[in-house]
Amino acid sequence: MIIITTILAYFCILLLISRTTAHKADNDAFFRANGQSPWYLVAFGMIGASISGVTFVSVPGMVMLSDMTYMQTCLGFVLGYFAVAFLLLPVYYRLRLTTIYSYLQTRLGKHSYKTGASFFLLSKMTGAAVRFYVVCMILQRFVLDAYGIPFPVTVVALVALIWLYTRRGGIRTLVLTDTFQTLCMLLALILIIYKVVETLGMTLPEAVQAIASDSHSRIFVFDDWVSTQNFWKQFFSGIFIVIVMTGLDQDMMQKNLTCKTLHEAQKDMCTYGFAFVPANLLFLSLGVLLMMYFKSIGQTLPDVPDNLMLQAVAGGQLGTLVVILFTIGIVAACFSSADSALTALTTTYCVDICNRPKDEKLRKQAHFGVSVVFILFILIFRYVNSTSLIDAIYTIASYTYGPLLGLFAFGLCTKRAVNDRLTPYIAIASPLLCFALDTIVSATTGYKFGYELLMLNGLITFSACYFFPARK
Repeated sequence: MIIITTILAYFCILLLISRTTAHKADNDAFFRANGQSPWYLVAFGMIGASISGVTFVSVPGMVMLSDMTYMQTCLGFVLGYFAVAFLLLPVYYRLRLTTIYSYLQTRLGKHSYKTGASFFLLSKMTGAAVRFYVVCMILQRFVLDAYGIPFPVTVVALVALIWLYTRRGGIRTLVLTDTFQTLCMLLALILIIYKVVETLGMTLPEAVQAIASDSHSRIFVFDDWVSTQNFWKQFFSGIFIVIVMTGLDQDMMQKNLTCKTLHEAQKDMCTYGFAFVPANLLFLSLGVLLMMYFKSIGQTLPDVPDNLMLQAVAGGQLGTLVVILFTIGIVAACFSSADSALTALTTTYCVDICNRPKDEKLRKQAHFGVSVVFILFILIFRYVNSTSLIDAIYTIASYTYGPLLGLFAFGLCTKRAVNDRLTPYIAIASPLLCFALDTIVSATTGYKFGYELLMLNGLITFSACYFFPARK
């Protein structure tokens, strides 16, 4: 019962925060926070918004299969955030955009604009719903099943709580709630690490030394060019992942566009870009410590990497306090990403699809409708209960970012006019071509594309736009 009480108390705080931002909250406040957000609050809150509940569980388990090589991608993230700050943000601020896809209409045309917005709606709804579903399953399995709470009730209640604290203030509310949730997530992570170190009978300096000398602390891979863990593959993939999944994603950019000036938005972007390195280093270090813990008690490691965190922490092996901390951490990470996704989906639907940015009635209806669709997606995943389907949806969501990369790159890097009526067909054909190419290359050579498939996808879209110019 103490865990349920903790969760309810957590949401009461979120609702109290939302009340302070709901006063006179019109569409401009919901979509842009009236352009008055302090950059340091946005920067801190974006750490939590960028780390989903799935990340909270999965990153520690990565050390089982690939050591700490994920840090190579995180180093690429830093350069990617600088690219977004100094290449994309100036364009967005110069045009005073509410949604970033409005740029495509200005530069390429109406069909390109609608295509970009539609691809975002598809990828964000499926991706966010899958991530939320996974976290709901974890909470259900390790926390709520013990109280006899049915899974549909869990989903409806959690999404309803998100809707309650975002329905009025929107992005203005999220700037504050995400700050609080990031603080909870990082404190929970640090306290879990401290508890594991204490259980191992170490001091913190001893734990740091033990992690550094462990064979799973390897970060850099320069000698194997075929491996997906090769430094240059991971590093450059990290750059493009940030450019596409942050710089070209309305969900990730919406809060950054609420800063008072371009200069403040750039400070915000660069600050939380740097913060990703120590944050992910803590997650990976926890993974190494958990492997030491399993070894110290003579227990074999889990077969599935994700279970490294779940079995030791959520399973109660380290005590009830750690379960409470885990629950707070995963709820904070999950909700700080899900609430911004629902707000961004509402914004894109009202502004980009319906072209009614000032219609408050539509905004309220859309926000409620998006929440209902979100619940339906999650319950469908539960009904199907197929890991292969979820993996496929993740893959589809990642494929849909490639055309966005190609369209934005074409608009920013060239001055050519595009054949606007063809761009929807190009955007659909490019991921299909990439899928066929990946299948053929994998079957004939054994080489499996990794994150670099995103760059290839964008290149195909860019090339097609270039070679099919507008008719004079």
